Amino acid sequence: MLEQVLLVTGALIFGVLGSIHLFYTFVGNRFDPRDAATRTAMESTSPVISRRLSMWQAWIGFNGSHSLGAIVFAAFVLLLALRHMEFMRANPAFAWLAVANAAAWFAVGSRYWFRTPLTGIGLAGVCFLIAALRLSLA
Repeated sequence: MLEQVLLVTGALIFGVLGSIHLFYTFVGNRFDPRDAATRTAMESTSPVISRRLSMWQAWIGFNGSHSLGAIVFAAFVLLLALRHMEFMRANPAFAWLAVANAAAWFAVGSRYWFRTPLTGIGLAGVCFLIAALRLSLA
């Protein structure tokens, strides 16, 4: 039972953070640079990979897809934990996959994010880790 609660808790953290991030990406100005000239520069230049894309479009697209990745990951873990917990008990590798994913996001976040999402991902990762350990030792 505790494993299920931990998996659900970790997934909910990912899902909430991803949803907030998605909302902030497309509503309001939370991801706009403080210096308006920076946004203007981003809108008027393109990355080397494509001239048809501005850096601003890439910025918004990367943030949107990043959000969706967190939401979809959360949905998979939630579905497994809520509907297929027996499968998770028989296959703890899936819980370890959640640990690995959270650890990878934490590694990136420790270099490029601010404290709030990093703390949330760290907490989710600890939930996944404890669940994975308990499932593996059961």
